[in-house]
This record gives sequence, C-alpha cells and structure tokens, in this order.
Amino acid sequence: MFGIQGRLTLLFVVIVTLVLGISGTYAQHSLSQELEAGSQRLRQGVLARLQTSLPSALWDLDKAKVDNIVAAEMMPPELVSIRVYDTSVGLFSGRLRREDGALVPIETDAAVGGTPVVADLAYRDSGGAGAALKPVIVGRVVVNFSRAQIEATLAAEVRRKVIEVLLLDLILVAALALSLRIVFDPLKRLRDGLVDLATRDSDEVEELPDNRHDELGEVIRGFNAIQRKVKSNIQRIREAEDEARQAALATTRALDELRLAQESLLQAERLASLGGLVAGVAHEINTPVGIALTSASVLMEATEKVHAAVAEGNIKKSDITRYLETAAESTRLIMNNAYRAAHLIHSFKQIAVDQVSEARRRFELRGYINEVVSSLQPKLKKTRITVSIACPPDLVLDSYPGALAQVLTNLTLNCVDHAFEPEEEGRIMIGVARQGDWLEMQVSDNGKGIAPDMIDKVFDPFVTTRRGQGGTGLGLNIVFNLMAKQFGGTVTVASVLGQGACFTLRMPCVTPVTPVTPATPVI
Repeated sequence: MFGIQGRLTLLFVVIVTLVLGISGTYAQHSLSQELEAGSQRLRQGVLARLQTSLPSALWDLDKAKVDNIVAAEMMPPELVSIRVYDTSVGLFSGRLRREDGALVPIETDAAVGGTPVVADLAYRDSGGAGAALKPVIVGRVVVNFSRAQIEATLAAEVRRKVIEVLLLDLILVAALALSLRIVFDPLKRLRDGLVDLATRDSDEVEELPDNRHDELGEVIRGFNAIQRKVKSNIQRIREAEDEARQAALATTRALDELRLAQESLLQAERLASLGGLVAGVAHEINTPVGIALTSASVLMEATEKVHAAVAEGNIKKSDITRYLETAAESTRLIMNNAYRAAHLIHSFKQIAVDQVSEARRRFELRGYINEVVSSLQPKLKKTRITVSIACPPDLVLDSYPGALAQVLTNLTLNCVDHAFEPEEEGRIMIGVARQGDWLEMQVSDNGKGIAPDMIDKVFDPFVTTRRGQGGTGLGLNIVFNLMAKQFGGTVTVASVLGQGACFTLRMPCVTPVTPVTPATPVI
C-alpha cells in the first residue's frame, strides 16, 4: 500500500522535480537559442568571407589560392565541407572533414552530410576609369554546416540537469524519510493494531502500548478504549456479510434461470415464425399441386380412351386431334403449376434451412431479399399491402442469411400487424445502400406510425400493443439482439404519428467473426 508518508514524499519530489524541470527547460531553451544564434552568425560570417575572397581567385582560376582560402575557413569544427564550383568546369575546389577531424580534398561531387548553404560568387569588374562596377557571376560555393556541436552541447546540458534533479530528489527523499518517521512510526503501530483487530479470529482484545504523552498517545488510548466495541461490530458485520453473500448467490441463480427462460422464449418465437412460414407455404403449394393433379388425371383418362380405341381398331382422326388438344392443355397446366410449386418450395427450402442451420455463407443480397418476400406471400396475399424492394445488383454479403431472413421477416410482419388496419391499403419499402464496407438497409411503411410513448420501448422484450391478440412483444427484441450480437451492427427507428415508421439497419458487409456485446437500443 502506498501510504501517506510515501505520498507526501512523492508530492514534494514531484514539486521539486517540476520546478527544476521548468527551470531547466527554460535554461535549455535559452541555451538552444544562444547556440542557434551563434551558428547563424558563423554561417553568415563564413559566407560573407567566402563571397569576398573567392571571386577574384576564381576569376583568375588560381586554384592554389582558392584551396588556401577554403582550408582557412574549414577551421571551425561546425563546417563539414566547402565546395567551390566554377561556371564552366563545375567542381573547382573543395575540402571535406572526415569523422576523425582530418581535412581531405573533394575530388567528386558526391553527397555530403550536414545542412547545405549555397551562395553565388560575384566578381565586380571595373569597365574602365570612372565606369560603374559590374558584378559578374563566376561560380558558386556550397557550405555544409554540422549541428553535431549544438546537439552535443544541448545533450550535455540535459545530462547535467538530470543528474542535478536526481541528486536533489535523493537528498529530499532522505530528509523527508528521517523527519516523517517521528510521526508515522506510531501511526504504523496503530495501523497494525487495526489490521490485527479486523483479521483476528479470536475474541481477545490486545491493547497497544500507550506510554506516549503527546497527541498520538491520546489517539492510541482512544483506540484501546473502543477496540472491544469495534470487535463486536466486526463480528456483526461478518454475520451480515455471510447473509448478503447467500442472498447474492440466490439472486445470481435466479438471474441465470431468468436468462435461460428468456432465451427459450426468443428461440420459441423464432421457431414459431418458421412454423407459420411452413403452414403458409404448405397452403400456398396446395393450389398448384391440386391443379397439376387434376390435369394429370384428365390426361390419364384421355390416354386410356385413346388406348382403348386403338386396341379396338376403330380410332378416328377426330379422336387423335381431341386427345392432342387435351394433352397439350394438360401438359401446359402441369408444367406451369409444377414450376410455381417448385419456385415456392425452393424459396421456402432456402429460407427454412438458413433459419435452422445458422450457417455463415456468401450470398447475393437482392435475390435473397426477393426469396424472403416470396416466402411471406401466403401472409401478404391476405392483405392489401404491397412490398417494394430497392437494392443494388451484385451486392454480395459474407454473413448469416438465416439471421437476416429472421430480421426481414420480423420487420415486415411487424409492419403488417401494427402499421395498417385490416383491409387497409398500404406499402412497405425495403431500401438498401452500400456505404464503403458497411451496408444500410431501411424497412419503412406509410402506415399509422408509432405512438410517442411507445417509440422508446419498441426494442424492449415483451412490449406489444396486441397483448391478448397473438402479440408476444419479442419480434423487435429479436431484431435488436440479432443486429447487435450476430451482425455487429445497429438498428434505429424513427416515426411520425400518422406518417409511418422507418427502421434503419447498419451492418458490415463482412460480419465479424468475434462475438459482439449487445448495445443499448438507439431510437
């Protein structure tokens, strides 16, 4: 435990360190500015001298003089190199400072370290007595300056300041440790007594020595006076903690049972919607299968008649013509209704398998939405509600189609059950837009909307306006949980009373593999 003594020591150390750090920072900044100013003066002086002395030597192509001037200017260690260029021959002369400090001539125009500074060399030629001086550019000089000296000086100053701060901190810590022991040693004994009192298993009371005649001695005597009462209070607290622990365990078990019951209800609701889908599809398939069976019976009866006529040898052309007409019509009816039944079975099979298996796969979104809406036709055909779909083509998701079918089914049937009165015309719109790696889907209607006192509760479990009429209040809660946990997305709702409602789903095009913690419903 980091006690008061340690905190006081740390506080003083921090204050002293902060003050010294601010002072050192200011001194470092001042030193840096001073060094930079000196470096700038050195640069200006070197360039000024070179621009004064080199042009005449370069005009006369006096390489020895140029070399002497360059060598003289290379004395300061801040200079890395000086290169003199003639306008006609290029690199005319130069000196380079090696890492060991030796100066060597520069033979080639290779890259040199340091910060380069370029200046033109102008030779002022007098055109005669009394004529104005005309500057002539005879070349240029490139001087590379090194910041190593500045950085080394600054680094040395930083090290000096750090050592100074550390020494002062050590002295301060030692002084505080010796001075605070007068106060904190008795407090430590009092602390140990309190800890022993709190952790002692027996009912015995061990008093602390109270031979001090100062304020701390009075505190210790007061502690000894109330120790027995504290001991009894600790015992009562332990008994209360045991009771609270048992109550917490019972509450945890009840919460686990409630969570299991809720998950069972949610699963039952999902399976119930699948059962309704089975019943609707079975009823829908009954009509095309019945027509196909009737057509097949008519075709079989006509075939038997023709077969009998052929066997008796009195077959007529009119019999064959009539048989062909019957066969063509029956075949047409059988094919059309068989195709219709096959389409319904295919849509139902894909949706049902997806909802049961919870398998993840890649699928084309627009076609899958059409299959989901087709599977809901047995429910929709009993109403005057139309469903329109606006989805970009070739939009492929890597996700859980069964969960998405459950979401679309719940939202669509929620609109059918709550947004419109029986026999009322209405429209449900499913719109999809891609936004980078994310998908936004809106399921909206032009119905009566959601009441303001209900819109904050639509995603809560067991909240329904059709209590006692078949509504469980789990449909939108399932939508919220699937979007948050299965897809890693969000669902929001907006509604104006009398103008319909709009549910907005946002989910990634590639569902994350790791589970997602459910978020709070957003309205």
